Amino acid sequence: MAIVMNDEILLESGTNEMQIMEFSIDGVLYGINVAKVQQIMISEPVKFMPHTHEAVEGIFKPREEVITVINLPKYLGVDDCEPKPADLFILTGFNKMTVAFRIHTVEGISTVSWKDIKKPDNTINGGNDGVATGIAQCGKDLVTILDFERIVAEISPSTSIKVSEIEQMGERQRNEAPILVAEDSILLSHMIQECLNKAGYTNLHMFPNGYDLWNYLSQAKKDGDLDGQAALIVTDIEMPQMDGHRLTKLVKNDPEMKHIPLIIFSSLINEEMRIKGKELGADEQMSKPEIGKLVHVMDILLEKKREAQAARPAV
Repeated sequence: MAIVMNDEILLESGTNEMQIMEFSIDGVLYGINVAKVQQIMISEPVKFMPHTHEAVEGIFKPREEVITVINLPKYLGVDDCEPKPADLFILTGFNKMTVAFRIHTVEGISTVSWKDIKKPDNTINGGNDGVATGIAQCGKDLVTILDFERIVAEISPSTSIKVSEIEQMGERQRNEAPILVAEDSILLSHMIQECLNKAGYTNLHMFPNGYDLWNYLSQAKKDGDLDGQAALIVTDIEMPQMDGHRLTKLVKNDPEMKHIPLIIFSSLINEEMRIKGKELGADEQMSKPEIGKLVHVMDILLEKKREAQAARPAV
């Protein structure tokens, strides 16, 4: 069995909705954003690779591409984590990688609003850096949405955001322009903040979702100090309460805010998502973990904004 996810399943841009593919492991329901899923297939034999994380089963080659297989039951600490012929593979695509995750069953697909997705309590999520990015009510069931970016970053740190990319840029000038960043992952938020600080951007305002960032912008607008409090916006796409596409739509549809440069920085950037982001008015879009490229683009957009402001006739 192989089910290829169809692009038609993706939702209209900026609606603040997400489609979750529900799957089970040892009878417990979990979820993944459909936009991350390339294919669902019956599990295949896997070639063991030595000196890897204990949750990495190995590799397999379904076509011409060699794909790493992560035993998700084992990663989650499930007792019954031995591979079985009836298991499934979810082939995922994000951060410009294809990774297969072993699961037990697929239950279906549900459409939910990001505003209805709640952050799990730290006591059940392993602290601030837990593996669950949100809890969604899908019909009668509560579904735990897993942070697949965090899972891969833990298993293979070399595939995540690297401070070394910023260090390679050499000495940089301090820049106190107010930068607003929306990122729900605690781990990635810390990484982004560390890298941008090292790149000279010291006036950062970090938000756990688009909703909080939007409220901040709205208050700055009300105070008549938009440019003083928001020079540039960097946003993820997947976030509880309000996703990055909805945030982009709100900002770029507002006559007083639309001049603020907005960069979508997400693991989900592919051709389909790039088209959506462009339609919504994003100034630039790039895939994690390209933090060096993000800094370069920030430099360019802020300089263009400075030049445009300098060229305005005095009132």
